[in-house]
Amino acid sequence: MVGAAARTEEVSWTDPNCPVARTLDLVGDRWSLLIVRDAMDGARAFTDFQHRTGIARNILTDRLRRLVERGILDRQTAPTGRRRNYVLTEAGRDLFALIVAARQWGERHAFAPTEPHSLLVDESGQPLPELRPTDAHGRPVDVDTTSVQHDRCP
Repeated sequence: MVGAAARTEEVSWTDPNCPVARTLDLVGDRWSLLIVRDAMDGARAFTDFQHRTGIARNILTDRLRRLVERGILDRQTAPTGRRRNYVLTEAGRDLFALIVAARQWGERHAFAPTEPHSLLVDESGQPLPELRPTDAHGRPVDVDTTSVQHDRCP
């Protein structure tokens, strides 16, 4: 994500040393993540995003601009040549696991057991298994078995 990082010079970092805080500074508001979600689901045109989210035009314009500036979306000329479409960059596509994790958390904690909701399925129509972090040996990890090392470089 080096290319995208170069386009974030004007971002005011909440916590410059924390990857979680930086991620939220880039895509952490409600509308930005819904736009990314919809781009993953095939939305391309301004009107696609507006119709799917119900977002006000001025807010949508601002969020799309920010997502392009921050390297999450790219603007491309539509096949008709009359408008511009928005497509996910590699950095934007890398947000898939975050969107899936948020979706799965919502399925577990934001709906009553019998309340209907949308479902993300694989190519064969099967629901995705629950995402769970693992260690270098493939063993499940959680908040009790991990720690943060501060001021480390890869």
